[in-house]
Amino acid sequence: MKKMMTKIAMGLGLSIALVACTKDEETIVVPVSAITVKDLAADTVTGLGLDGRPKSAGTTTYYSLVDNKEVASTDAASTKWDIAFSSTKILINGGTSGPGIGGAFVYVGLFDALKTIPADSNFATDNGNAASFAIPLGSGRAWYTYDGLTTLVSPIAGRVLVIRTATGKFAKIEIISYYKGGVTLPASASVNDKLFKQRYYTFRYAYQPNGSKTF
Repeated sequence: MKKMMTKIAMGLGLSIALVACTKDEETIVVPVSAITVKDLAADTVTGLGLDGRPKSAGTTTYYSLVDNKEVASTDAASTKWDIAFSSTKILINGGTSGPGIGGAFVYVGLFDALKTIPADSNFATDNGNAASFAIPLGSGRAWYTYDGLTTLVSPIAGRVLVIRTATGKFAKIEIISYYKGGVTLPASASVNDKLFKQRYYTFRYAYQPNGSKTF
């Protein structure tokens, strides 16, 4: 009987220790580093249409924030990708854009200052039209402005795209440039440069793989 009580006590002690360890592990914040993606092509321009506007093939570039790589368009109907780019349009793998549970919102503030996603944040999902994308399309509405005089697209400083990935993890993204080479072209750039160097995204992002909302 004494041996049995001793075994029970040891078992209880081990269980308490395991629970304590589990709780401690849950509170550990894993620091993440920012990754920079350079010159990601996003339906690049092939010439001018009869209406004088840029024309392209109408392609979409799919990207995995988890694996930090492009995903083949043949996997568009999968959860292998988290975010997709086509011209100035950015899609999230969720809602009408994909089978994932992805969502997003635009955070107003500095990328490095965003350490934890606010608890009251509302993640929108793509809903089939330009007015209802999780990341709104249009000048001044999300991450960029368009200047009709210079015909340049410029990222808005202090705008961070907060992403819920296809599988429910979290990431933050800062768009750095929309032009090949990673810098916004000057107003004096040639017409050819403005036309053919656009639609190449350079951005940095931080992805938290442990499921928490802390970076």
